[in-house]
Amino acid sequence: MDISFSLDTDNTLVVRLGGDWNIEHGPPSAEELQKKIASTPHLEKVEFDGRELGEWDSSLLAFLIKLKNFCAQRSIILTCECFPKGVERLLHLASAVPEKEDAHKKGGRAPFLLRVGEATLETVKSTGEMLAFIGEAFLALLKLLGGKARFRRCDLTLLIQECGAQALPIISLVSVLVGLILAFVGAVQLRLFGAQIYVADLVGIGMAREMGGMMTAIVMAGRTGAAFAAQLGTMEVNEEIDALKTLGISPMEFLVLPRMLALVLMLPLLCLYADLMGILGGGIIGVGMLNISPAEYLNETVSALNLTQFAGGLIKAGVFGVLVALSGCFRGMQCGRSAAAVGEAATSSVVTAIVAIIVSDALLTVLYDIIGI
Repeated sequence: MDISFSLDTDNTLVVRLGGDWNIEHGPPSAEELQKKIASTPHLEKVEFDGRELGEWDSSLLAFLIKLKNFCAQRSIILTCECFPKGVERLLHLASAVPEKEDAHKKGGRAPFLLRVGEATLETVKSTGEMLAFIGEAFLALLKLLGGKARFRRCDLTLLIQECGAQALPIISLVSVLVGLILAFVGAVQLRLFGAQIYVADLVGIGMAREMGGMMTAIVMAGRTGAAFAAQLGTMEVNEEIDALKTLGISPMEFLVLPRMLALVLMLPLLCLYADLMGILGGGIIGVGMLNISPAEYLNETVSALNLTQFAGGLIKAGVFGVLVALSGCFRGMQCGRSAAAVGEAATSSVVTAIVAIIVSDALLTVLYDIIGI
């Protein structure tokens, strides 16, 4: 490859390129020509002549673009004459869309007030979307009560099985362990006063009023709520929800309503089952460590509990079921159109559901105390 220079009388530098121009033959550096341009006084134009150019590759384009940017910084006109059509076409494409000023990421951290404002706006937007979703869910429930909701009954049956029977193993394990922990913590203190028998009261009331429903709801938020978010998020990515809308089928009725019904129906039953498993776990500690007979432990538990205790826990479980279903379905319907967004939706649904469970449990506990339950 050859490069020759000639300076015309009209302050134009003519650069003639010849030979094969490719990486194998070692393309010349643009710095040499840049020095030539910078050292030429009163230069107004640089003209490239490619009549004698042979084979070429992308290194020629990189060379020309680099020189073009160099000349643009010095207000020098650069033209390319008699180049192969492929070179001219690629140069035109490379210069057709100029680079935006903010194309590169700006370094540094945004100001504190800007970050607070953006977070506030995002929170307000998310709250509005959540309220709209709750309103749509309520309207779908009214259609169900009126017999006009459109969804497949077989889907509801399958979801009830997934939310109910298939969740029994993990609910059993967690509830027994919670009962064991409550009994053990109570036994450490009650043994100091010789009141080991009241471990049965502690475990029974704790499981029936609080721990049974709360632990069941948290387990279902991580097991079922995340699954709902992932399922609906995947449908959003695959445009299945858009297809339902195109067919005139409401996704709220066809997808969200069966999932809400399944969780609301099954969570109180799972809560009742968790209460019994927790009492059984407490009984293991009472009989095994505190030398309480099974009959004594059972009689003390029966005397400490009543239907009001169980009813309070079951009401909480029903509320928790609504919150878990809403969180999972809302985050799934809100999912973006990428695989990463599905994982984010599942994670967000679990966090949202657990926060909602804790807050609602605190509010209901205060309400129970006010009305004397």
